[in-house]
Amino acid sequence: MDTPPELGTRRYNQVSATIRAIIEQIQQIWQTLSADRIEDELLGEAGAVIAEAAMAGQFSVADAAQAYVAAQMATQGGLSLAQAALLPRLLPPGFVGLAPGGGRLETLLYLPGIGVRRRIAAGLPPDEAMIGGLVDMTMYIATAIADVARTADQVAMAAHPSCVAYVRVVQLPACSRCIILSGQMYTRSEGFLRHPNCDCEIFPLHEDEWPGVATPQQLFEQLDKEQQQKVFTVAGARAIRAGADIGQVVNARRGMDTTHIYGRDLQVTHEGATRRSAYGRSRSRAGDDFARFAGQRFGEATSARYFRSTRTPRLMPEEIFRIADDRDEELRLLRRYGYIT
Repeated sequence: MDTPPELGTRRYNQVSATIRAIIEQIQQIWQTLSADRIEDELLGEAGAVIAEAAMAGQFSVADAAQAYVAAQMATQGGLSLAQAALLPRLLPPGFVGLAPGGGRLETLLYLPGIGVRRRIAAGLPPDEAMIGGLVDMTMYIATAIADVARTADQVAMAAHPSCVAYVRVVQLPACSRCIILSGQMYTRSEGFLRHPNCDCEIFPLHEDEWPGVATPQQLFEQLDKEQQQKVFTVAGARAIRAGADIGQVVNARRGMDTTHIYGRDLQVTHEGATRRSAYGRSRSRAGDDFARFAGQRFGEATSARYFRSTRTPRLMPEEIFRIADDRDEELRLLRRYGYIT
């Protein structure tokens, strides 16, 4: 029987392989596009094919989430797979078509076209502008699929009574902001702090279980000197090697107090922060001041292939976990907004 870490590795590989396969499709499509017509093409058939591929990737990783959580709980002494089959079922279409934060995925995937036009206006040759646009597109798609995988995992954990917490697992290469959170344990409903292109994963936990996840210091020591300096800066890496606390070194730069996505810097806020907030405890554990990102926006269903559209604002799972008082309330809202049966 697979062990919990092996199952986690398999889940990570499944999500990574899905992202790579979708990005390869997008690269082939992108090669057929032209810089002078890129915005029109992204509004037309090419853009529709790109969005369809990205949503297929989202569906795939969401579809595998419940089996992953059920297998983890079974190996850790929770419900058997047969018992887990009787639990509320996760609905993969409910996760499809959403951009990180809850906006429309189609809108997000149009932004690389605007980026191409702006690069050309700034004086870049069309070929270089198109390369920059492709980089933007692959980052948006990779982030959108990885976010769905983590969100679906958390919804599956909410539906599984054996799951009480999760551990953040960081895979190298990784940025300094993620490394200092490696091995941190969170309650199952705590939001997952991430950034564009973040591929960190959720490791579901049964009560009293704790897998062998690398600590921030262990990850730092796995990097060679050049890699340490690239991730933590020359001065930061030197300070850590000299014995400085890795969390304090990273947080001194306040790297997690802003995030750049959708073409602009989004500022974090202290407004309304409580000790039950999505990110408050994780920031506190990492040695930072008590802070959290602003609340997630409401999303709207966008893909007719995967689920029906609605004009009613739809709560994101992260927002449901933030506002629900207990598991029963979580399940009620998850059902109401189409994430589980």
